[in-house]
Amino acid sequence: MTRIHRPREATSTAPALLNPEGLHDPIPMGYSHTVTVPAETELVLISGQYGSGPDGAVVSADFAEQVQRTFHNIGVALAAHGLDLSHVVQLRTYVVNHDVGKLGPIAAAVRAGWGANPPTQTLVGVASLATPDVLFEVEALAARR
Repeated sequence: MTRIHRPREATSTAPALLNPEGLHDPIPMGYSHTVTVPAETELVLISGQYGSGPDGAVVSADFAEQVQRTFHNIGVALAAHGLDLSHVVQLRTYVVNHDVGKLGPIAAAVRAGWGANPPTQTLVGVASLATPDVLFEVEALAARR
């Protein structure tokens, strides 16, 4: 029997997550199937972030370290708007030369950031990103009421 994550309670100011019965449980993989964003919500779009330091250089050739730094950078971008990871409603994730072994570090980083309430997420395997040393990139959509 598939255990389905119950929706986070909707409020007038917070998005509500729902993983409908009849779909697989996405929580172990670090995402939710659906999110409802209240009307009159301000959206903040975070451009593709990757595992770089403040100088723009990739911090490590290690995939897992790039994943960790990428989510750190998303947190920095959100904080500039007075937001945090709890405001994120969607992630678009790009992985160079994706294989199943790369899912573990991604899911672990999402669990660390969102726990049992991850945002929706799409993962796209790609041949390359902006520069050859970038292995992982994430765009984020955040909502604030």
